[in-house]
Amino acid sequence: MLKINRVHHVAIICSDYAKSKQFYTEVLGLKAVREVFRKERNSYKLDLEVGNLYQIELFSFPNPPARPSRPEAAGLRHLAFEVDNIDEAVAAVNAHGVVTEPIRIDEFTGKRFTFFADPDDLPIEFYEV
Repeated sequence: MLKINRVHHVAIICSDYAKSKQFYTEVLGLKAVREVFRKERNSYKLDLEVGNLYQIELFSFPNPPARPSRPEAAGLRHLAFEVDNIDEAVAAVNAHGVVTEPIRIDEFTGKRFTFFADPDDLPIEFYEV
């Protein structure tokens, strides 16, 4: 039987590398672990640490095609980050000019959550535990 341990990483292709790098490192506060430029592909790859467990790979490619992500397009729906205090998390990203949706309550768990978008309009969720 196949045994999967956990998610290893999530890969995101951005349209503006500098803007996305600033968003993920300065706005969300993720730690940059390694950054490389792959000359043969004219592409950057930035490895970002999330809570000492998971990794996000941020890629740049010349002229990546747009991918529909809203309202309910097929494919990855959103990226969710667990937070201890959603009010503090929302205030932190709002201070950088990021607009968040009103905080909602998960009807099944009773937990609070909200959505906002990265520079490429990728839906991101904060989910309070």
